[in-house]
Formats: sequence, structure tokens, C-alpha cells
Amino acid sequence: MKYTIDKQEKFLSLTLHEEKLDANIAPDLKSELITLHAEGVKNIILDLNEVKYTDSSGLSALLVGNRIVQEDGGMFVLARLSDHTSKLIKISQLDSVLNILPTIEEAIDAIIANEGEGSNH
Repeated sequence: MKYTIDKQEKFLSLTLHEEKLDANIAPDLKSELITLHAEGVKNIILDLNEVKYTDSSGLSALLVGNRIVQEDGGMFVLARLSDHTSKLIKISQLDSVLNILPTIEEAIDAIIANEGEGSNH
């Protein structure tokens, strides 16, 4: 799996450099997300700009990432989705479960806003 990571103070951005998020890639993505979370990363932005095709195993990896991050009070945001991935998420009715934003900037803003809310509890 080819990807790059940009670690910031409040979040980590993972950019997937793959055309397909399928059964070949999904297990690697899943284990990477679990590892990052175990290392203390609370908020993750997953940049899927280069991913043109996603299948059910890809969706499963996204859901695992979403679940482990949210269980910890963090935020998991998908950014820059292709039309195909976007449609698949809508068809699967996961658009109400996953945080999806069109740009990295909006994803960062959402995480910072979420962090701000978290400190008031």
C-alpha cells in the first residue's frame, strides 16, 4: 500500500496513493489505522483523492477506522472522494455514519471545531 502521512498537532492526514481501495489494499489500510490509533493519534483525515474505485472491503476498512477513532472521542474524516467512492458510500447508506468533506481544509476545520467542543465537557 502506497501512502503518505502528514502529522500535525491536532490531527494526522493520511493520503492514499492507490487507484483502488479494494481487497488487496483494505487490510493494510485497516491495520495502519489501528496502529496509528494505538500510537495515540486521535483525529485522522483520510485523503482519498487518488482512489478511483472502492469495493466493500474498502468500505469495511473505512468503517473500522471511523469506529476506533470515534470510540476514543476523536474524529475520522474522509476527504476528496471520487464520484465512485462517494456513490458507493451513499448507496450503502453510510453517508450518515461517515464524516465526508470535499476538501482537506474543511476536514481540518471540522476537527479543530470538534476539538474545541471536546474541551468544554
